[in-house]
Amino acid sequence: MEVLNNYQRQKNDESNDEEFYYSPKFVYHLDSNFRNYLTSLYKNEIKDSSTILDLMSSWDSYLPSEKIYKKVIGHGLNKEELESNKALNSYWTQNFNVNQDIPLESGSVDCCLMVAAWQYLQYPEKLTKEIARILSNRGKIIVSFSNRAFWHKAPNIWTSSTEEERLKYVRKVLITNGFTEPRIIKKFNGQTFNLFTFLKNDPFYCLIATKEKL
Repeated sequence: MEVLNNYQRQKNDESNDEEFYYSPKFVYHLDSNFRNYLTSLYKNEIKDSSTILDLMSSWDSYLPSEKIYKKVIGHGLNKEELESNKALNSYWTQNFNVNQDIPLESGSVDCCLMVAAWQYLQYPEKLTKEIARILSNRGKIIVSFSNRAFWHKAPNIWTSSTEEERLKYVRKVLITNGFTEPRIIKKFNGQTFNLFTFLKNDPFYCLIATKEKL
């Protein structure tokens, strides 16, 4: 079911996303508090025997290093970043704003991850249906994000919304395209102070939803 209108799908920079991600970005886009909390969440939410799909991934998947999964498949736009991701057993590159079809068999994945990625999707409805298709029965999706983005590459639905509105938007796409009511996690880590800086830490937002039974 479509949720966005044409205006909401538009972004300030409509150039091909593959051009923007042509050069690898070996930096963390989220602070250590966010990353550490996400890793602990994955440790509790993902079973050891799982086949995991990390969509729109990079050079780090934030998975707990002490756990062993059946398989971790990665997807992204930059081959060099994916090659450097030690958690991945395999990967492929694809622009989801051009083609939303996922080249995996139905029911072949147990858990799908999306970290700081949803904010760049122009056609999240079709991609969400595809995620539901490739997930196993009662498979799980974990969508996490903060308040950061490459704003010129994010569609209007994201740039014009408050943080609460973004949660409601992701929830609506999920529940209208194959998933149950998501569990929503919001965590605010306060502030970090040292002799040189006084910083507000990245807020943590996460939606965890289960594929609807067929």
